[in-house]
Amino acid sequence: MELMEKLVNASGISGFEGDIVNIIKNELIKHVDDIEEDIMGNIIAIKKPKDEDNGLKVMLASHMDEIGLIVRHIDKDGFVLFSKIGGINDQMLMNQMVTIHTKNGDITGVIGAKPPHRMKESERKKIIDHENMFIDVGAVDGEEAKTMLDVGDPISFKPNFEKFPNDLIMGKALDNRIGCYVMIEVLKRLNSNATVYGVGTVQEEVGLKGAKTSAFKINPDLALALDVTIAGDHPGIKEDEAPAKIGKGPAIILVDASGRGLIAPEKVKKLLINAGDKAKVNYQLEVGEGGTTDGTAIHLTRAGIPTGVVSVPTRYIHTTVSVASMKDVEETIELLVTAINDL
Repeated sequence: MELMEKLVNASGISGFEGDIVNIIKNELIKHVDDIEEDIMGNIIAIKKPKDEDNGLKVMLASHMDEIGLIVRHIDKDGFVLFSKIGGINDQMLMNQMVTIHTKNGDITGVIGAKPPHRMKESERKKIIDHENMFIDVGAVDGEEAKTMLDVGDPISFKPNFEKFPNDLIMGKALDNRIGCYVMIEVLKRLNSNATVYGVGTVQEEVGLKGAKTSAFKINPDLALALDVTIAGDHPGIKEDEAPAKIGKGPAIILVDASGRGLIAPEKVKKLLINAGDKAKVNYQLEVGEGGTTDGTAIHLTRAGIPTGVVSVPTRYIHTTVSVASMKDVEETIELLVTAINDL
């Protein structure tokens, strides 16, 4: 649990994943044979097989980046205008506390906008666009603000990790620090005949970028993307829209983005299902119509790479706080260790 809290509370929006790289490196340095970083910023931890002659290569891909903001402009009164990094619904941003990561250290800000007391009736019914919001950092004017921060500084949401009842956890960036945690623990526990590459990928939230370059470099025989998926077990969503439920084990993704993303090859589907049965863990099968994962970029690399996706059901993803089950996380690890050891 300590590692999960450390990963979730760390900051690393797309393009600024360095703190997550350091956590993964420090956690795995004694458990793998080699660790390297590539030009894009991906971290690649390599665990060699028991039989050095076995040429099979497996890639585990977990993106390190989280959604966030970036400083776009500092106005004459010292208020900070920002752009979004990754998919964020504007209504989630109002009045959130944020951390701006500057060259002189972190500073705190709060997102503000025109107060509802001064809105017209028609305005109150509309979602405020992020372009009409600002961040208050307490500066008296633009000159002071410019001594505190710069255009281009990354902005993350305030750390807020907590334990919930029933093995649940909550916090920012569960998408996808959960995947990073799973990847770390799988590499620690593996005893496989394959060479396994645990990859913390960069910039997934803005175009699956790190997955493309790292998969090209590794050229694995099998790849598994580790991520989260929408848990639809709460009011306001129909079961057929998001069938995965918290507490029912990992979701084996058969199709995402209605096939525009990844369609899992039959042999990968069988591998994962058989592993779940052998490990005697709960698992769920999912056909999704919404988003996609690093798996989409990986499976189209070079001449094509057999790729699957295993995701932990998580409530309220792409907001400032999400909820997931550590029991589901553990069952995800057990399923993956079993699948890879059985290759």
